[in-house]
This record gives sequence, structure tokens and C-alpha cells, in this order.
Amino acid sequence: MAFAARVRPQSEVAAINITPLVDVLLVLLIIFMVAAPLLTRTLALDLGSRPPDKAPPAPLALVIGAEGELLLDGAPVAGWLLTNALRAAHAEAPERGLALSVSPAADYQAVARALAAARSAGIAGIAVETP
Repeated sequence: MAFAARVRPQSEVAAINITPLVDVLLVLLIIFMVAAPLLTRTLALDLGSRPPDKAPPAPLALVIGAEGELLLDGAPVAGWLLTNALRAAHAEAPERGLALSVSPAADYQAVARALAAARSAGIAGIAVETP
């Protein structure tokens, strides 16, 4: 059996199939038609125009020096008395936080002790900064 190969001239079709394009456009049209009413909905809020009655109090300032010396609001404090001093200051004004300023040359152990003392004193807001 002999097979003969026929060569047929085929012309290439240079047309784009637009059926998938129309499908995608119709889906996008439906999505935008559903989403458009949701974007125009308003919500009535009363944010208040009064300023707050009083400013929040300044936080306690605890400074840890390079040699581990502690200053609480400018007064020197011994390391073993820090928890009691923080507890007393927190009892006077519970809404005050703690601003901890640490020297770059300070020992990590002194910083860890100060943070543990602040936590055991019940101080919630602590900000740590290096000068």
C-alpha cells in the first residue's frame, strides 16, 4: 500500500477570536453593576467637635546611664528600689506611662531589670528610646 501525501494550500486566518474577550467583559460589567451601589452608600457618624477636656499626663521618665545608674524623673534611684519607686509613682497617677531612655553604652541586663520592674509595678505603656 502506498500512501500519497497531498499538499493542500491552506490560508492562515488572521482574525482574533473575540468570544473569550466578550465573556470577560460581561463578567466585569456584572461585577461593576453589583459593586456600584455599595460604593455610594453613606454612613452617618458623629465624630464630635469638642476638644478633649484635658491633655494626657506626661509619662514617667526613667533614664539608664552607661554605668547602669538610674534616674526616675530626674532623681537618682537605686536598682533594688526601682520596683517600689515605680509602684509608688504608678499608684499616684495610674494613667501615666513610662518613657525609658537608654544610653547606647548601657548594659542589657540593666535594661531588662528596668523593664521587669516596670511590668511588676503594673505600668502598661512603655516607650524605649536611645538618645
